[in-house]
Amino acid sequence: MLRRPKPTDSEEDLLREQQRFLSSSALKRPDKRRGEEGTGDHEDPQEDPRDVVKMSDLPDEIPSLTPAPPKKSRFKKEHVRFEDDDPEDHLNRHDMHISAVLSRIIERDTSTVPVCLPVLTGTAFPKVMRRSHAADKKSIFARQIEAQRVKAGLSSLQTVQKNIAFASAAKTSSITNQPSVGGPLLVSGQGLGSSDAAQETMKIHQENQARLQEMSQEEILEEQRKLLHQLDPMLVDFVRSQKTRKLCGSPAGSSSTRNRRVEDQGASQKNAAHDQYPNLPIKVEKKWVHMDKLEPDKLEWTRDLPRRKGAKKTMQARFGFDGTLIPPSEDLPTHLGLHHHGEDPELAGYSLQELFLLSRSQVTQQRVLALSILANIITKAHAGAFASDLKGSILLTLLDAGLLFLLRFSLDDSVEGVMSAAIQAMRALLVSPGDEDALNTTFPWFLGMYCFPLLPTTKEEEDEEDEGIGEFTKETANEKEERKSDHDVARQDMVKGLLKMKLLPRLRYILEVVRPSPRVVLDMLELLVRIARHSTSTATQILDCPGLMETVMAEFLPISWAPPSSAVPSLYERPVAMAIKLLRVLGTAGRHICARLLNSLGGKERLSRLLVVEPQELMLETEEAFQCSTEAFRLWAVAASYGQSCSLYGDLYPVLVNALQSVNQSQMSTDHALLSLMLQRAQAILVLLTQVTHTAGCHEELQAGLVRSQGAESLPPPPVTWAHVAGLQPTVKGLLKASQKRLGDAGQTEASILYLVFFGLLTQRCSLSQSSFKPIECLQELESLTSEVLLPLQSHQVVQKMMYSLRTYSAICNSHSCIPGSELVPSLPGLGFFGEKTHPSLSDPASPFPLLTALCYLLNSVIAIHRGLITKFTPLLMSESLVRYMQACAQSRPTLSHCSPLQLRHEHHLLYLLLRLVPVDPDVAKYASLFHQVALVMLPSLQPGSEYMAHELMSVIIFNQDFIPECISGGPEAAALAELRLQEGFSTPQAPPLAPLLREVCLQLSSVRGCYLTHLAYCKPAVLSSRDTHLGRTPWVQSLLLPNLSLGPALPSDWPFLPLISLYERMGRSDGGGVQTDSLPAGSLVSVIYCLQWHLLLESWREGSLAMVPPVAKLARLACIFLSSSDLFLEPPVQRLMWALFGGLTRPAKLAGLDLTTPPPGLASFHDLYSALLDQFEAVSFGDELFGCFLLLPLQRRHSVTMRLAVFGEHVGLLRSLGVSVQKLPIPLENYILPPEDSLPLLWLYFRTLVMKSLRRAWCPVLYSVAVAHVNAFIFSQDPAPQVCITFATQDCRSNNCD
Repeated sequence: MLRRPKPTDSEEDLLREQQRFLSSSALKRPDKRRGEEGTGDHEDPQEDPRDVVKMSDLPDEIPSLTPAPPKKSRFKKEHVRFEDDDPEDHLNRHDMHISAVLSRIIERDTSTVPVCLPVLTGTAFPKVMRRSHAADKKSIFARQIEAQRVKAGLSSLQTVQKNIAFASAAKTSSITNQPSVGGPLLVSGQGLGSSDAAQETMKIHQENQARLQEMSQEEILEEQRKLLHQLDPMLVDFVRSQKTRKLCGSPAGSSSTRNRRVEDQGASQKNAAHDQYPNLPIKVEKKWVHMDKLEPDKLEWTRDLPRRKGAKKTMQARFGFDGTLIPPSEDLPTHLGLHHHGEDPELAGYSLQELFLLSRSQVTQQRVLALSILANIITKAHAGAFASDLKGSILLTLLDAGLLFLLRFSLDDSVEGVMSAAIQAMRALLVSPGDEDALNTTFPWFLGMYCFPLLPTTKEEEDEEDEGIGEFTKETANEKEERKSDHDVARQDMVKGLLKMKLLPRLRYILEVVRPSPRVVLDMLELLVRIARHSTSTATQILDCPGLMETVMAEFLPISWAPPSSAVPSLYERPVAMAIKLLRVLGTAGRHICARLLNSLGGKERLSRLLVVEPQELMLETEEAFQCSTEAFRLWAVAASYGQSCSLYGDLYPVLVNALQSVNQSQMSTDHALLSLMLQRAQAILVLLTQVTHTAGCHEELQAGLVRSQGAESLPPPPVTWAHVAGLQPTVKGLLKASQKRLGDAGQTEASILYLVFFGLLTQRCSLSQSSFKPIECLQELESLTSEVLLPLQSHQVVQKMMYSLRTYSAICNSHSCIPGSELVPSLPGLGFFGEKTHPSLSDPASPFPLLTALCYLLNSVIAIHRGLITKFTPLLMSESLVRYMQACAQSRPTLSHCSPLQLRHEHHLLYLLLRLVPVDPDVAKYASLFHQVALVMLPSLQPGSEYMAHELMSVIIFNQDFIPECISGGPEAAALAELRLQEGFSTPQAPPLAPLLREVCLQLSSVRGCYLTHLAYCKPAVLSSRDTHLGRTPWVQSLLLPNLSLGPALPSDWPFLPLISLYERMGRSDGGGVQTDSLPAGSLVSVIYCLQWHLLLESWREGSLAMVPPVAKLARLACIFLSSSDLFLEPPVQRLMWALFGGLTRPAKLAGLDLTTPPPGLASFHDLYSALLDQFEAVSFGDELFGCFLLLPLQRRHSVTMRLAVFGEHVGLLRSLGVSVQKLPIPLENYILPPEDSLPLLWLYFRTLVMKSLRRAWCPVLYSVAVAHVNAFIFSQDPAPQVCITFATQDCRSNNCD
């Protein structure tokens, strides 16, 4: 037998055992399954000690596998079937179906069973049956233990008696402090291993008792305290439980005894704990729950608040539950609940850091509290409540800390309360109630349906990695955005960041599955409205989100619904006005989105359900019913603005006429809230009729286009014609007359606005190629309308009062009204109505702009048909209040910003309509220059989407000689006299007289206008789109969203220089990236002359219109003439005009305002432009004095030294040809000499050019005088330090001369 190796074996022993193992039969056993047979012969292991696998060992053929014997089933015998067995009988015998089981149930006979009534007791409920009370019933485990005890010779009764006696003896021993004779309670002797374990246990117990007898009570308690402090609390609890269990004896004892003992044990633990921590801030009572284990560190918070520290200059802001800022010096009582366990427990309120910490707490109530406080803080921050108290922007601080991600993560919480609080905070961050109210107010105004997308104006810089890459290989904007992280996208655009973080699917889940409370549902719908106002792309994402719009349509815009129940407030399965508003806002994003809402999602049927009945019949609350009806009509109006859903007009014509006729009756209501709701509904109906009329007016044009197309693709004509809407004119005329008589009553002003706009539209469309147009009858009706309505209306007291208040509500005259009072977030733009209203704004109920704009629109419609009535409205234009308003507008400098786009847009509408009313009349001629100045000031401030107004102003007013009275009343001569007065001690001999130049401009104004309109040809698509918007060409309107404000105004502020800029870009310089050409394009010289002439006219007579163009921009634009061509500036007409303009630039007031450190628009810096001018001068100037004066202008002492260093350091050669004399220079020489130069490198260059004779008086008189003056001042200065420098420079120059 082989033995196992031992540690003591040597190497020889191991080798010997290995030999025995190899020679034994255990090395290989034959496998009978493979046909191997044991021969007993083994190969010598030393023959080949390596373990080699040989292919010869394998059999040549695959061995046959002997099948295993079949297994015998134990159940087969039990299921033996014979051939003559009936399968049905077999199934019936073995059927286990429930019917088979129930069919065999036999009812038990209970006729002889006595019925016992329950015993009457004095308690309200029967006594609880406990297992310990049932002596006759024992569990199986208890019976087994009882049997074991009986088998051991000890009965259960004896055991119980012994335990009771033992417990009594232990209790007596503990009371009398005498040793117990029953033995120890904890020490069992188990594990001693000896036969006399019981005696040893008793001996230990007696020793312990004797030692306790020798100790006093205080010593026992002290030792007990030490043990409790040293031992593990779990071990102490275990020992006490063992003692309690042994003292209790049998488990069959009474429950009251056990409860009493447990209470005694808890009381003893509390007393012991209190003895262990004698300096606790409070005394632990027995009745307190969960105080068995004391934690002194946590109980420290129950002490009184520490003393307040002195207030610091800058302290962390703390906020109350309602988001108000709590001053550090304010001492609030503790019962308010604002004191907590923070870093400064003596200060009330929560800091932002603590709120962010609480928002991630495991306690649900703390997360909800933190999010609610953050929502209140955001609301007050938007209102500008912290602007004067806090340093910096609190909203930007919150966003930098990750507020947006915190709110998004909180939406993923499983607790509904946390989700609701997160939605509330997100709604406070994104939604501006003031903006929504302003948009709802301006919706029925003239072109009030159109609004700006709320896109950020931050421009993304082009990535460096895209430089040098072809256009086809560059990444698109969507690809770049997908590559960016969520944080980067949210930092630039908050709404896009939320969409990238999958906000829409989460909102869909909450609406569909969670079904939150009504307030949360409204907040979520407002969030969706704000996201839809962002842009067309976000509106498309809302529509494409799976299940989102289907849920909104099914739950909040059902076709049928039940009356609201007051028991469980819910917005589900009933119409919600905010959901209809969401559809309306989505529809404004584009005509295709609107078509999908009405057709694919079934919006048309749901819309008809709300329109066909009165609001009182909608089975909703009164306010909600009127709001739903109003939003339904607004949604229909939006669809009609694209020419869609006009087929409903014929079906609902009786409803519309009935609603239109009942407008005046509804205004008799005494309930102001109900009156406001009814008035909003009437306004929505009139807006709808206006859009339907626009669509009907395009029917003949589309029908003619369809005939001309001859089967080609063209727009189909709308289903409504002019005959469908012509019958509304008498009704509207009667309503207009009635509202004019009651104009001062409540609600009449708002109604009159719609009547004026609608009747003006009917009048305008009636004369535009309508087959039913009758010229003579139309003129008679217009004269009757003027005498009966328009003339009394323009002289009405209410209208005169509104005209007097124009300057108060104007956004152009009051620049401070455009300054927002709230905190602005660049990634979340608004319309400027977020904060509290500190100034009267355009959207106030008392604003005069809507009524006056509607009146001017009607007057323009009347004048367009009957030009003879234009003089009837001259008193309106000549009124003192309107003239003062125009003068204030002419002196203002409006800017395009996100805080005022809505106000500027509607005010521009009024100014445009007023200017179109100005007649060619001698009475108005004295104010013609004022109206021309207003048009020039308004032109560069027109917003995107107003290109049609800009085109009309330039075509009708800007270049109209009737609005430039100086051309007729001796303006050129007056300009020449003014020029003589402005020459202060110096003259410009090269500057020609202004009178002939200005007279020539006046004669060529029509050609100048054609030149500018030609160069504005790139705006043609925008002008056509804007024309469709202004004229109501609904079939061609693509979207009610105006172009993005980030594109800038409709025309640039330096539009008078547009031909020069265009020529410079077309010619291109080698360093400018353009295409360099050899000759000027055809007509370029004429365009340049017209541009210079118009600029000269503006500088002479309308200087205020160019106030928005900084002087450095004017200088840069004029310098383009020198860079565009090698000989353009040498043309005589260009020379004369350039000398005249250069004389205007060199006036003392203009020179003082010239700041070359500010980069001109479109350039990185003025220094780059000046370097290009220096190169061009050296190349093609031929010593031209005009070009030389332009180069000398930036070399004044007050400007940057870098340009002087460039001349004397890099372009020393041009000093030979810069031959402008001091007498011909229109700039005082003192501007170059004073103060003395303090730049040592420049002084060294001055000195070097003088010593080396690179600068001579004959070559460059001006710079020679400047260099000599500065070098002399430097040499003869009292400072000794520069003498060393000048000596070194002299030696250096001498050495160079010697060389």
